[in-house]
Amino acid sequence: MNQIRSLHTARMNIVRMRGRSAFALVVVTLVGAAAFTWPFFASADSVNAGGLPHSSDAPWLFVALLPLLLAVLFAEMADGTLDAKGIAMLGVLAACGAALRPLGGGATGFTGVFFLMIPAGRVLGRGFGFVLGALTLFASALLTAGVGPWLPFQMVAAGWVGFGAGCLPPARGRREVVMLAVYAAVAGLAYGLVMNLWFWPFAHNYPRAISYLPGAAFSTNLVHWLHHDLVTSLGFDLPRALGNFVFVLVAGRPVLAALRRAARRAAFEQPVIFEPALTIGPPTNQGAAG
Repeated sequence: MNQIRSLHTARMNIVRMRGRSAFALVVVTLVGAAAFTWPFFASADSVNAGGLPHSSDAPWLFVALLPLLLAVLFAEMADGTLDAKGIAMLGVLAACGAALRPLGGGATGFTGVFFLMIPAGRVLGRGFGFVLGALTLFASALLTAGVGPWLPFQMVAAGWVGFGAGCLPPARGRREVVMLAVYAAVAGLAYGLVMNLWFWPFAHNYPRAISYLPGAAFSTNLVHWLHHDLVTSLGFDLPRALGNFVFVLVAGRPVLAALRRAARRAAFEQPVIFEPALTIGPPTNQGAAG
């Protein structure tokens, strides 16, 4: 009975985050963290007030991000821990997650794009969750014509959502579903809070109390950023958080069961062993000798 329960709660860890893949994920995280947090450490003359935010540097961030995500997959393929079945699972889940994005509420902030990446990160591992989150936002942007300077920031933030789902403590049954639902709600709020950083330093029509102040102290801009999120974005973040919570709470258990069943049948963690073919000699006619 304990073995059966362990099969229902164990993580498959298709992308194991070891060696070269772990290094690639660390680099992606550092690049993303630098892209989000640079306003808190920038000088007063480093922010350009004209033009679209990140219109010049976002393409370079996008160019740097995609090879690093591919490096995670290629490293695991080279080590033999990620095969065609894992890549197929990644593609199917990314496509399904992208298809959920147009079903959201648009201006209300409600969206279902995070629904699959959270259970997948929980079941298939934090490395898989990170790559799935980034690829889901990339595919959904192509589907909804949402490609712009915000896209690389969305990919990194969504990757962190999937990664965090794989870092949650062990649990099973209803407790696991509730834990994932609460995490999904917190992730919805955190995603909106972090995503504000991609454009907030370039918005100059806000009151001073919520505006970015180039060259100001870290603590000052931190308080302004939190006030900005509370005043301008909380109304969009709450529907996203509530939608994530309801989605996972209602449909989380069957999705977790389906993912675990698919992972067991695909036998991702079983090594492929080639055995020599059996040689069959010519038939003997023993009856004729009698």
